[in-house]
Amino acid sequence: MNEYFLIYTWVFDLHLPTYVINYKYHIWLHLTVLIFGLTGVLGKLITIDSYLLVWYRVGIALISVLAYFAFTKFSLKITKKELIKILLVGVVIAVHWVTFFEAIKQSNVSIALVCFSSSTLFTALLEPLYFKRKIKPYEIIFGVLIITGLYFIFSFEFKYLTGMILSVVSAALASWFTVLNGKLIKKTNAKLISFYELLGAFTVVSVYLLVSGRGGLSSLVIPFEDIKWLIILGTLCTAFAFIVSVEVMKKISPYTVTISVNLEPIYSIILALIIWPESETMFFGFYMGTIIVIATIFLNAVFKKRFS
Repeated sequence: MNEYFLIYTWVFDLHLPTYVINYKYHIWLHLTVLIFGLTGVLGKLITIDSYLLVWYRVGIALISVLAYFAFTKFSLKITKKELIKILLVGVVIAVHWVTFFEAIKQSNVSIALVCFSSSTLFTALLEPLYFKRKIKPYEIIFGVLIITGLYFIFSFEFKYLTGMILSVVSAALASWFTVLNGKLIKKTNAKLISFYELLGAFTVVSVYLLVSGRGGLSSLVIPFEDIKWLIILGTLCTAFAFIVSVEVMKKISPYTVTISVNLEPIYSIILALIIWPESETMFFGFYMGTIIVIATIFLNAVFKKRFS
């Protein structure tokens, strides 16, 4: 990856003005967040069911990451104890991805992404439990605000109830594995964690497909249109985005990264509105709830920075 960044930096510095060059890592960060925002859009474009979608996504990502590791001669050595822990977290990630994509299929991109933003609330509850600290008063207030925002959305978009519930479940699972990763990263390399989590996710979805009788060769045949979207999802939105997001953190503070990642649902909603203006346009209550949830997420990041 360092070789790629050196080549890119040379090209980047050669052709762009100095003021842009000084912010190249910030540009990479926002490009990565925009790529993450594509995930929801691709989830709607891909027609296969959520389990098969996740299986292909993780499989393609694994192949891509392995190719990168082979090129950079990165070692995959890890202790047995850490391997078991990481693989189990991969199971949580697999269920998170399945519920996330199913939420999009049961509702739409806008609703799924806003409800998914409730992960901030779950993180505020889980982090003190795992890191043995008290819940801060502003976290409780922000939790109430997020619930209020979700109440507006649930009240006005009741026909999408199944999708909203699945999205909130996905958010809870995302918060759980993020907190678990916060523990794992203290002892294990980030790249190793991500690879073996992908492996754990791929394994558990593969087992499910076999046990459910949906793992036969005929079941794995997918429409040609889905193939291109799955390749983009697996390579660009999973493998590439992960590697770049790790790289930019060498130069950019975690606070800046956190603030930037909070833009993901906004990017997704804007993209979805551009592509599907009819199905993605919501009632007034949805936008009220969205403003409350997203504003709370940004305030949470600001307070965490101030009181850290």
